[in-house]
Amino acid sequence: MRLRNSMLVLGLLATAALAGCSTANPGAQVAGVSYTEQIFSDSYGSVKDAGYTLPAIPITRVDKKFVRQVVNYSTDEKPGTIVVNTRERHLYYVLPNGRAMRYGIGVGKQGFAWSGTAYVAWKQEWPTWHPPKEMAARRPDVAKYVEDGMGPGLSNPLGARAMYLFNEKGQDTLFRLHGTPEWASIGTAASSGCIRLMNQDIIDLYSRVRPGRQTKVVVIQ
Repeated sequence: MRLRNSMLVLGLLATAALAGCSTANPGAQVAGVSYTEQIFSDSYGSVKDAGYTLPAIPITRVDKKFVRQVVNYSTDEKPGTIVVNTRERHLYYVLPNGRAMRYGIGVGKQGFAWSGTAYVAWKQEWPTWHPPKEMAARRPDVAKYVEDGMGPGLSNPLGARAMYLFNEKGQDTLFRLHGTPEWASIGTAASSGCIRLMNQDIIDLYSRVRPGRQTKVVVIQ
């Protein structure tokens, strides 16, 4: 009986180990199961920033798994790395001691998704939005912003902050980590390829990130 019980326990542990994490990209080990150490549900009130007043987010209407929180997180990536798991709709900012700050995200629609390794080349508060020409071809209503751009403001699609991703060759990937006024889109595939966060979350992430090649970004499909 003891032998049978021991074998059963070992079998359950092995199953848990297989389910707990998987290597979806070389060098990035993504935790499949994580528990919350701290949740920041009270961080989504109205914010005054650079002369703008961001409206409060009705956070009780957002799925709790997309609310900013510190979770346990097993990865081979060093602290300061950003890991974006598009399937989970989560962005992880790796912290020391096996933890990460986890944010809910909105991701690109099918056909506009991107995966790979990049770095944050530069970042900007209240950015100007320049839609790509490909988007303007699909949406004539934004064509006027291709050259001159849409100025910063509460309705700007890039929100309160943007971080610009370049590849290892130093070329602009045209993908961004950015805010959005459309909080209800978090957890969905609703953008044209970029990774969007609630404005209150992108402000928090922005304050943690130092631009340069030392800030690695791993995007996993």
